Amino acid sequence: MSGVSLATLATVPAGTPGVLLLSGGLDSTTLLALATRAGYAVNALTFRYGQRHGVEIERARTVAARWRVARHVVADIDLRLFGGSALTSDVAVPKDRDAATMAEGIPITYVPARNTIFLSFALAWAEVLGATDLLIGVNALDYSGYPDCRPEYIAAYEAMANLATRAGVEGTARTRILTPLIALSKADIIRTGLALGVDYDETISCYDPSPAGVPCGHCDACVLRAKGFAEVG
Repeated sequence: MSGVSLATLATVPAGTPGVLLLSGGLDSTTLLALATRAGYAVNALTFRYGQRHGVEIERARTVAARWRVARHVVADIDLRLFGGSALTSDVAVPKDRDAATMAEGIPITYVPARNTIFLSFALAWAEVLGATDLLIGVNALDYSGYPDCRPEYIAAYEAMANLATRAGVEGTARTRILTPLIALSKADIIRTGLALGVDYDETISCYDPSPAGVPCGHCDACVLRAKGFAEVG
């Protein structure tokens, strides 16, 4: 069952292994706190994929240590070979866009097939670990411009995963892709994290930070993050 609710996530037996995609951003860090509090033995997976905001990798290391994950792997892949996104090429990152403009079509910050690639790595690692739960902090409410953040996509990938693994074919276990943040507003995600003790100063959401890791304050991710915190007050 994909799109698992917060209540369902809290019912896993203590020590249940899970593979969690951790970017070092607001959403994935909140998800890490949720998963840890729920009792998962979290195996965190971060990607160095040629993104211009590579500072997020160090933020991911920081929050992984803070939440004492069972293991943290940083996988190296180079999506700059293909480009096609402002995050993996020299195309300018859009700035100072309002909500209506953000909602128009798929933005240039979309990295082609990124979540498909990331989930494939997570699925492979989960097979090795004997884990059946993959956790990803996709969100389709505040910002639904990315095709690989939609509930339909997650459901389709979960179905595929159970056709592609030994456990799925042999019927010994079923893979779940858990997305408890998918229908939450950014403000509700922040409230959830604050209640769990997340230190959001350790996270970064910016698509175009300075070399020192200072957020630009103007890209879509920064605008949505600021909006969420403003709504929380």
